[in-house]
Amino acid sequence: MDAPEDVALPAELMAQAQAQWMTLMTVAVWGDLKSEQLGLLGKLRKRILDLGERLKSLDGDRAWIPKRRERIKNLLGSCLSARDALLQAERAAQGVTGGRDIGKLSEAFVALHRLITSELQGHENAWAETLQALNREALQEDDEP
Repeated sequence: MDAPEDVALPAELMAQAQAQWMTLMTVAVWGDLKSEQLGLLGKLRKRILDLGERLKSLDGDRAWIPKRRERIKNLLGSCLSARDALLQAERAAQGVTGGRDIGKLSEAFVALHRLITSELQGHENAWAETLQALNREALQEDDEP
């Protein structure tokens, strides 16, 4: 069995993601935001909470998954879920039309988006390459008599 810690995000990246998410959630809950759509702010808060849960899943312990290949697939799936949750929250935020803290909300989304699309993307690419190499190795092993 491979070492489970070789399939994990750096602690610093997860700390940054948590801090950015906390800023976003604080603005969404305590900030002065307005929307012309009834119920939109509640929906936005739920989307941001879901995003937080998806980000937390990126930091989940995968030691229970015995094979490295499966750990990588699980983590890549978590990355995809986090990206999707971010997209859903950003879509909901488009309905925020006013309030004193609309700029803070936008800044918080931009910072988190930048973190997920730049920092996380590099790790995803590396894991995808590793996964492809592991798949090639598995195919070669199957071809050998």
